[in-house]
Amino acid sequence: MIIALKIVFWGSLAALVHTYLLYPIIMHFLARGKSKSITIYNRKEELPKIIVLMAAYNEEKVLEEKIKSLLVQDYPKNKLHIYIGSDNSTDSTDSIIKDFHQNHTNITFIPFKTRQGKTGIINRLVKEASSIYPPEQDVIYLMTDASVMLQSDVCYHLIKHFKNPQMAIVDAHMIYSGISDNDISHSESSYLNAEVQLKNYESMVTQKMMGPFGGCYALRSTYYEPVPSNRLVDDFYIAMTALKNNGLAINSLDAKCYESVSHDMQSEYQRKKRIGAGNFQNLFSFLTLMNPFTALGVSFISHKVLRWKGPFFMICMLVSSCLLMVKGSELFKWLFYGQLVWYLLPPLLLQVFSAIKVPIKIMRSITYFNLMNIALLHGFFQFIGGIKTGIWQPVERK
Repeated sequence: MIIALKIVFWGSLAALVHTYLLYPIIMHFLARGKSKSITIYNRKEELPKIIVLMAAYNEEKVLEEKIKSLLVQDYPKNKLHIYIGSDNSTDSTDSIIKDFHQNHTNITFIPFKTRQGKTGIINRLVKEASSIYPPEQDVIYLMTDASVMLQSDVCYHLIKHFKNPQMAIVDAHMIYSGISDNDISHSESSYLNAEVQLKNYESMVTQKMMGPFGGCYALRSTYYEPVPSNRLVDDFYIAMTALKNNGLAINSLDAKCYESVSHDMQSEYQRKKRIGAGNFQNLFSFLTLMNPFTALGVSFISHKVLRWKGPFFMICMLVSSCLLMVKGSELFKWLFYGQLVWYLLPPLLLQVFSAIKVPIKIMRSITYFNLMNIALLHGFFQFIGGIKTGIWQPVERK
């Protein structure tokens, strides 16, 4: 019994240390001296067609700027076609898109009278675009969100890698703005920037990057398969489907996009809960890819699966150390108390120091880490309860 409890504790700790610390360090070491892609298009070559696919729901605050960032792309104008679906928006989203549609022949606008969710919109846009531009090697889908602003050279820096016929996905380099030391935005930005680096290492080592960020990425049209309507994390489903079909996936640090991070803990918690539920949907959809004897399997387990199971590892550590403490272990008594301090002290200190307006980044980061794991656990129970629709409310961003 005691040996089993010790195995549970140390095994859970090892899993957390591996996914958050050892795996990134290993990938960083392996990536040294490597490059992502040797075979790329230069600007003078015949470049592929780009079909921009964007779902919009009540995006009046950012939509005009977003569409302009697409229209000014430094890419052949006759090869850039924009498809926008409005998900029964109730603000001025539709009228903004209509104005651009009337003045630009390369913009196709499809309004929806009932909510479809992002997945439903993208599936329909692909169907509409395919009737004019059938899926071929030289037809690339650019998936992007209304809240993400593109530098003028993003399209080229994404598409240049598709000269490699095996390239399925190229992710943009998301840069986060509007960061404050007084809320969760700093912690969120730090985590996302670490994810950018890790995906960059995976791109160089295996060319099997574990999913794009979703806000802006390119997909070879021949790798697209319709996403189930109840899927909550469509970008990861699309990416893993492409990898399952032997495609390659990398990111491009030259393709710079900008998005503001969330500042509100409650709305971010809801977003993480939704992503957590979607993660478990994808876990059970791609169990066959968890082969620890393949590069893809190692990355999938190390980067994603162990993190998704993180809340369960944390619970196992707390329970096993408590039971071992009860059985008289001095070491596990202090390990148990240490965990209580980890979970309870940071939010208390934040309350105290927030009252006197003194930010403590480390305490905020620990609180953020713990809450996001709770949200992931909450998402698991949402998944167990059944997910009938992929419709969700976007997070408000500054």
